[in-house]
Amino acid sequence: MARILVVDDSPTETHQLMNTLASDGHQVLTAATGTDGISLAQSEQPDVILMDVVMPGINGFQATRQITRDDGTSHIPVVIVSSKCEEADKVWGKRQGASGYLTKPVDGRVLLRTVNGLLD
Repeated sequence: MARILVVDDSPTETHQLMNTLASDGHQVLTAATGTDGISLAQSEQPDVILMDVVMPGINGFQATRQITRDDGTSHIPVVIVSSKCEEADKVWGKRQGASGYLTKPVDGRVLLRTVNGLLD
């Protein structure tokens, strides 16, 4: 069982991701803003972070960059989970340090395969 941090401002999306992850035995932490996601990443040290892009305040690209470039959290893989599906968005996510990029709506099997692949 791993600890997964879901950073998303949509309660519906957060609930769906939580259910999928919990059904596979993972413990889920949540944050509704990029700022809260950064704070939880630092304090809770999750095994994987799932990061939305479009959020108020610090967006997911900015939060990913801060997490992946901070010595205290750079070891935590971040997967962007966004409705932004252009190739440029995916490239930009990788340039911010993301370990993966999934587009919404996310297929539960793909989500679990991605998360579990990062845990191995």
